[in-house]
Formats: sequence, structure tokens, C-alpha cells
Amino acid sequence: MKVDLFDFELPPDLIALRPVSPRDSARQLIVHPDGHLSDDLVSGFAGHLNPGDVLVFNDTRVIPARLTGRRTGRGDTEPVIEVTLHQRTDDAVWLAFAKPGRKLNVGDSITFADGLVAGVQSKNDGGEIELRFNLDSADLDKAIAVHGVMPLPPYIASKRPTDERDADDYQTMFAARDGAVAAPTASLHFTGDLMRRIAERGVNHEFVTLHVGAGTFLPVKADDTSDHKMHSEWGEVGTDVAERLTAARAAGGRIIAIGTTALRLLESAAGKDGRLRGWSGVTDIFITPGYRFAAVDGLMTNFHLPRSTLFMLVSAFCGLDTMQAAYAHAIAKGYRFYSYGDSSLLWPASQ
Repeated sequence: MKVDLFDFELPPDLIALRPVSPRDSARQLIVHPDGHLSDDLVSGFAGHLNPGDVLVFNDTRVIPARLTGRRTGRGDTEPVIEVTLHQRTDDAVWLAFAKPGRKLNVGDSITFADGLVAGVQSKNDGGEIELRFNLDSADLDKAIAVHGVMPLPPYIASKRPTDERDADDYQTMFAARDGAVAAPTASLHFTGDLMRRIAERGVNHEFVTLHVGAGTFLPVKADDTSDHKMHSEWGEVGTDVAERLTAARAAGGRIIAIGTTALRLLESAAGKDGRLRGWSGVTDIFITPGYRFAAVDGLMTNFHLPRSTLFMLVSAFCGLDTMQAAYAHAIAKGYRFYSYGDSSLLWPASQ
């Protein structure tokens, strides 16, 4: 499909630079199965659920993955290099995006604070580099935690600096497993009070893990979706989780993914028969209109960038015309967009 089909105009002032407080006071646009739209608050989310439904959250934890250092080891100049880690491939090796990447060659070293050093192993497509650090495992984790900063999305970081508030604001209440460099932002809206209301409704929840990478923010540069190379991310669905979700669905419950990361992982773990099984590995699933969903019945998600793979995903879930209308409604009503913005609850037409 032509990427232009997924374009829309977004007023810059609708890009949220801070979340609302409390988290569940954000607005929520409901897209009903017939395409009808209604406006609510996230605090009212439980009222759209049925007893026996199951919510699936991503329990990944964002690490302070943005590091600043200097290129060393060649010539007299030592330019400042900003590195955003996005996928760990070994105890001491990370794939990353560097700025300015043009000042790095294979074999160069980047020296960070307190003797932390990384060598450039390779340069890949899309500005990605492979870094091997002089520390590994837990020692490297500690160094990143000390010297890294929270990697806010570029559409926020370009408008204001990261500060202490972001360390909490950009982490979900479910964060448990270190490894993400971008938050599963649909879950940012949840609070203890909201979870209690959901439980009182007779709705259960489960956790899966997808370590969200910085590639989620990369623009689609191809003219046609068939020519786009999707970024990959590591994820895991426990066997016990898969069995409980399958049983809940068989009993008539709906599986509602909280965020596109949870949805992408569940669909990666689903067989052609729609049955979920325990799964662990790297997924680069790219969902566009025409995709047949096997594992998910509903989706709660924030509002996404124009021409992005995530807007393509929600268009596959509810239909391109429906989502274009939903986003036009959201813009007209002043909904706040992107990571710190408002929410939507999507029910596909097949429901």
C-alpha cells in the first residue's frame, strides 16, 4: 500500500510534552465496532470491559539508554557523540543509533564517563551502529544506569530537555524487566485506583515482555509499505500466560492488548489456528491493512505519528477509513498526541 494513504496533518500544539496528572485523567476516544466514536476518560475504561475479559500489559522497563561521549583514538579532534542504545545482542554488545553518525567509522572508539568505552563494530542501514563495550553483563548495566539518561522520543526531546520528572513519568507502574529504550506508552495511563476498578469489574490481567526499541520512532521512508524494513525487538510470552489467555478466550472473554507492543508480541506468538503458545525471540512483525488478527480482540493505545508503522497497525485493526475519521475527530476535539498524550480504545468491526 502507498504510505501516503497513512498521512494526516497534526497541529504541533497537540503534541503532549508532559503527561496529565493523575495519569488516568487523560481523555480516551472509543472507536466502536460500527465505527461510531465516543469520548470518555481513561478513568472510565473499566466501564467498557466485560467480566471475563483479560488485559495484557507489557512489563518491560525503560533503561536510561542515551549516552554522551567523545570519539577517541584518531586525529586531534574528539567530536561529541550522542548514542541511543536500542537492542542488546550480547553481554557487552548493543545496537544503537549515533548522532552524528557520519563522524564514526568502523574501528572507532567512543569514550564515556568513568572509563566506559565502546568500540564501533559495524555500521548498518538506517544509521544503526553496533557497539562493543569494555564492560559486560551487570557491570555494563550499572554503568548505563549511572551515566545514561531517559531516552525521550525525538518529538519531545527536540522541544525540551529531559529532566528528573521524566524518570517517573516515562515509566509504567508495571515496569519490571529492564531492556526497553522506549516506554509502552498505553500503560502510562494506569493507576492503582484504575486497576482496582478493573478488578472489581471481574476483569483479569496478564503480563508479557517486549523490549521496545528506538526503531519504533524511525520514519517510514519507502513510498510503499512493501518496501519498508521493520525494526526488530526481543519479546517473551510465558507458556502459563499463553495457556490462561487461550482458556479465557475459549470461555468467552476478550483479550485486550494494552498497547501496540503487547499486540505485536501476542500476534507473533499466535499460531495460524489462533492459539497462543509460549514464545521467546526476536520479532519484526509488520502489521498493515489486510492482516488477519489471531490473538487480540481489543486494543488500548495512544495516538500515533502520521505515516508511521503504528498508525498502519491501528488502521489494520479498525480499517483505514475508520482510523482516519477517528484521528480527524481527535484533532478537532483537541486530544493530546503521542507518548505523553491521550488514549484510544479500539474495537474492530469484526467484534
